[in-house]
Amino acid sequence: MTQQRTALYRALTARDRRFDGIFFVGVTSTRIYCRPICPVKTPKEANCLFFNSAQEAERARFRPCLRCRPELAPGNAPIDDSQRIAQLIVQRLEDGTIGNDAGLEAIAGQFELSSRQIRRIVQKELGVPPIQLLLTRRLLLAKQLLTETQLPVTEIAFASGFSSLRRFNDAFNSRYRLSPSRLRRKADNEGAVVVSGDTSSLQLAYRPPYDWEGILQFLAGRQLKGVEWVTERFYARTVRLGDSKGWIRVTHLNKKNALMLEFTHSLSPVLPVLLTRVRDLFDLNARPDIISGHLSKDKRLAPLVKLTPGMRVPGAFSGFELGLRAIIGQQVTVKAATTIGCRFAEAFGDSIITPYTDLSHLTPSPARVAKASVDDISKLGIVSMRSKSIIALAQAQVSGQMTLDDGIHYKPDEAIRRMVELPGIGQWTAHYIAMRALRWPDAFPKEDIAIRNSLGGVSSREAEEMSQNWRPWRSYAVMHLWRSLAAPTDRQQNTSAANSQIHATASQ
Repeated sequence: MTQQRTALYRALTARDRRFDGIFFVGVTSTRIYCRPICPVKTPKEANCLFFNSAQEAERARFRPCLRCRPELAPGNAPIDDSQRIAQLIVQRLEDGTIGNDAGLEAIAGQFELSSRQIRRIVQKELGVPPIQLLLTRRLLLAKQLLTETQLPVTEIAFASGFSSLRRFNDAFNSRYRLSPSRLRRKADNEGAVVVSGDTSSLQLAYRPPYDWEGILQFLAGRQLKGVEWVTERFYARTVRLGDSKGWIRVTHLNKKNALMLEFTHSLSPVLPVLLTRVRDLFDLNARPDIISGHLSKDKRLAPLVKLTPGMRVPGAFSGFELGLRAIIGQQVTVKAATTIGCRFAEAFGDSIITPYTDLSHLTPSPARVAKASVDDISKLGIVSMRSKSIIALAQAQVSGQMTLDDGIHYKPDEAIRRMVELPGIGQWTAHYIAMRALRWPDAFPKEDIAIRNSLGGVSSREAEEMSQNWRPWRSYAVMHLWRSLAAPTDRQQNTSAANSQIHATASQ
């Protein structure tokens, strides 16, 4: 219990939004309880009590904080609670999956409410109508596009979510007191990035340091060939988001502490959600100062953190795609899994024409895989049990039983429970998916042979005990341990050898 308290207090001091809704903290000196992202001064650990839910905190006679408003924490209120609805709408606005009244109607339908009731809820809970939230998101994206790309103003207006150029100009002039064209002229004078042809580029900033080499090596060893293309300099992949198809390429701007995202103009209509997925894939929102500072306190991890202070946990551009890769990789080497994954992409992914021969297919869709038979998949060299697991995951995605792509907040235990209920998915695979697709920073696949060997050949139970001091950043500790298995003189070769151990787990 003491170890758990300590881990929760560390998460509280980090104010990482990934812990929001996972727990609540009651301060005994004030009898007020807060979310872990509350902006007030962090209380002393001795004055903190931790609760799994707001209901538990109130049962213990704590009052809700008026600043962070615990009732707004995602994933804890009943499905028809007004705060939960408001939070979901904000989340959908941020990732671009709501863009108009039709989007609000769809949300309203999920909760058996009218769009008028939805608007009233958002106004009450957030103090502004949905249109104001939406307008701010659109204008900020438009400003970046005007500053960093040479897309025509009309295309920027629609890419940002405006239904007409006139509305775009009116909103811009009203909010910023200058026209879009005038802002662009200023950007041109200051040296905006220009990419001609069918693509444009945007910068995505991160907090330094950043282990660009390490994240490329990790993704290269697990790439779904035909869908992804990873070199020593860049990451590229094909993209299908809704009805939009195209490709992206990501490079590193070391002097600017940013990644450069090049995207085809065919993806402009889905640019908000594209940006969110790329940020998640490259873990650009991490706080390396806080994470490294904590892990450095462990004698075993300290030299590893010093060697790679900007370690990131690679996310997933597509949660379903990552789930496929994790299942295919069970009990086989990385090299074998990559070969089989390539066959799978060719068999179930639609073809796409790009300027690069290495990018030839779109990632397989859940709907298509869900209709496949065990024989259809087994003939690709995938054993029957894994074939059943892949079909079950696809069917769970289609039905909504297990959603890995739409940003719904699961509590980690709930997400892992749902995954292990699917046939052929054990604790290792579930934690691996939670670590990357759901971006859970405290995932720990204790059954992993490579981790246990790096800790001295301990049992999974002993590995779990040893990991308590790393909480709540165990996902990052796992990445350091996996990376340490690669010798500095030949990281790529030894990483593949180590990953052969990683996938040869006994948990499946």
